[in-house]
Amino acid sequence: MWNWIVFSLLTLFLIYISRASLRAPRSHGFYRFFAWEFMLALFLVNVKFWFQNPFAWNQLIAWTLLFASLIPLAFGVSALKSRGKPTADREGDPSLLAFEKTTQLVTSGVYKYIRHPLYSSLFLLTWGMFFKLPSITGGTLTAVATLFLVLTAKADEAECIQFFGPAYNDYMKKTKMFIPYLF
Repeated sequence: MWNWIVFSLLTLFLIYISRASLRAPRSHGFYRFFAWEFMLALFLVNVKFWFQNPFAWNQLIAWTLLFASLIPLAFGVSALKSRGKPTADREGDPSLLAFEKTTQLVTSGVYKYIRHPLYSSLFLLTWGMFFKLPSITGGTLTAVATLFLVLTAKADEAECIQFFGPAYNDYMKKTKMFIPYLF
């Protein structure tokens, strides 16, 4: 019962954060909202197992992925804030979060290797939560969250092409989406 209450309250918070995106069904924030929802459900399904059997194979994988998720997040946000020159005055998508309102295309640092370090972070977080207790339910939630993260990245790329133009197309040819040199 408490899971449903927590899920409902956090969903209301996510709706509030995503309110502009939810009015724009093709925006990256629209898809991101659903990725967050499935990640939240996955967390609530597995939360009671987070500290059970801490040295089990799945827990070691889970903790590795969870801690690794902090790396692309930190480097990605830092690069967007310092080199992306975000401004509240940026024209365009009202659904963008403050640090996403960049006016410069960031292609250095972590962005030299992958276009979506923040979504990579969410992938690692999602899969880390899954490995807390692998199950069919968790696998389904993880697969759907992963699908929504890919859709989020695709929509984000369409928005970036629209805003940054051919420079973003060139950037896409030189980088991978989520995993350096692979994918």
